[in-house]
Amino acid sequence: MEFGVTVPNNWGVEDPQAVVNFGPLAEELGFDSVWVMDHLFNNGYIRERLDDKPYYHPMATLSHISALTGRVKLGTSVLVLPYHNPVELAKYAATLDQMSGGRVILGVGAGAMTPEFEALGIPLSQRGSLTNESMDVMRELWANEDPRYSSDRWEFGDLKFSPKPVQSVADSPHVPLWVGGGSTAALRRAARRGNGWHPSGVSAEEFAIGRQRVRELAESAGRDPDDLAMSARVEVEAHGGPSSQRAADRSRLPGHDAAGMVAGIAAFQEAGVQHIVLALNTGDVGRLRELMHSIAEDVISQFD
Repeated sequence: MEFGVTVPNNWGVEDPQAVVNFGPLAEELGFDSVWVMDHLFNNGYIRERLDDKPYYHPMATLSHISALTGRVKLGTSVLVLPYHNPVELAKYAATLDQMSGGRVILGVGAGAMTPEFEALGIPLSQRGSLTNESMDVMRELWANEDPRYSSDRWEFGDLKFSPKPVQSVADSPHVPLWVGGGSTAALRRAARRGNGWHPSGVSAEEFAIGRQRVRELAESAGRDPDDLAMSARVEVEAHGGPSSQRAADRSRLPGHDAAGMVAGIAAFQEAGVQHIVLALNTGDVGRLRELMHSIAEDVISQFD
């Protein structure tokens, strides 16, 4: 089992240095990866939480963290692909992979926040096809010396694209693409196009069911299911909560109860999770540091 932790790029922390400093702290404490989230506008539920407080760009945040660290993987959980130009994103991800020594993981998804799609002028009904095509475009640019692509949205050929990523898949340069979401379309996307499955907000039991389905779909598509990384982002209650709520929501872990966290993570491990990302959902910098220390000392140590 590998352990990742989110850094609070999405929690309105006014001091950006405080945000990026969680990267080297995570590395020092023995976490395997650090993760950021993605929204472009503070609208919908994001505005309710932050109003006009900072929501830092995920790739810029990881870029700064990459310069402060040397070992931890750098992940997005998840980039909403319809929001991003796939050529520019492929360039950014490959550049960061080069500069970080091959540490980037792109968690990607189709998104579902209607107000943000409307603000960006992107039809919500096209989010699935946009996500699929964006993955195909990035893969083409990374893997081929003379990339070519043709569709109603994108058309290119007779060009070169550089740099290529440090990492590779099947001997071709490739930043791993871990597909988020638990819908039928997301499971199919992970199985056919992804290098891993990375849902959030699911219980261990739901993960086990989804994992089996992804593996079946991958095998049907002629892919080796064992080549797909199995990961989950799991919410951690940073400030506790009523015990009845904790018992009712089996997709969350009790941050104030190390034994409860260990038991919950063990259930996800039994369900097939190889890389768990702990989402510490608070913008309280002091509480985040305290929680990361306690997880490293009292939880991760139980899985060595």
